[in-house]
Amino acid sequence: TEELSVVSFCSGYGGIEGGLDLAGVNHRVIAYVEIEAFAIANLVAKMEQGKLAPAPIWTNLKTFPAHLFRGSIDIITGGYPCQPFSAAGRRKGDEDPRHLWPYIREHVKVIKPRSFLFENVEGHISLGLSSVISDMKEDGYDATWGIFSAEEVGAPHRRRESLSWATPNTMDYLDLRSPEALCRQATTTRKGRKRPANLREQVDPMSVEIYKRANWPTPRASEYKDCGPVGSKSQKHMEDRKYLCAVVKDPDMPTGKLNPTWVEWLMGVPT
Repeated sequence: TEELSVVSFCSGYGGIEGGLDLAGVNHRVIAYVEIEAFAIANLVAKMEQGKLAPAPIWTNLKTFPAHLFRGSIDIITGGYPCQPFSAAGRRKGDEDPRHLWPYIREHVKVIKPRSFLFENVEGHISLGLSSVISDMKEDGYDATWGIFSAEEVGAPHRRRESLSWATPNTMDYLDLRSPEALCRQATTTRKGRKRPANLREQVDPMSVEIYKRANWPTPRASEYKDCGPVGSKSQKHMEDRKYLCAVVKDPDMPTGKLNPTWVEWLMGVPT
């Protein structure tokens, strides 16, 4: 099948592009845009290991040279910052300095991709998404959106997210799977091997022995602020939430942070 070209905004660890891969969409990322140094280092390491095709990484979405990609991109993907819309924050919307949709919109107008796929938190539905859909329509794209849960594909947590998918309203839809299919129908790898029914089966059981809980809620900031050293009163008080304490299996890490190993397992990626 035709190899589709992709530009990835707010790339993180490349999760959305990994989803395209699992869904059997033949694609190659032409450029990544990511500002966090750790995430950049992670992407570079994957390229060096041959897990990702080599591609440049631009570090500032606001200054991305979109004109260099005009008319040559099939899909733009992006998980732009959720803090302006998340129920876990102050929900300042377009008044939040982390609100990057206006910059993404300008890049879309310049690049004119054949389609784009964006991800954000469920709270975006009640704050901001209607404006995004309206902007898409004004710029010549028909968009659809929906709420999808990680547990729908076997992940051990609910994690409800919003996905919006758009294609130009002046052309036929691409022969790609819908967002619903991307979330629900990824049952085989590109090589035809059947994927595990539950993402937890992909992880060494020994690394998740202490995390055996059927369906984890999305972590909240308030739940890990009181995590203290092992054996402390606050740590004992957090007995049922110790998955959030960074002291688990890594005593050198500062407390009050999500444990990386647990998060990696939760997201279905290798620890």
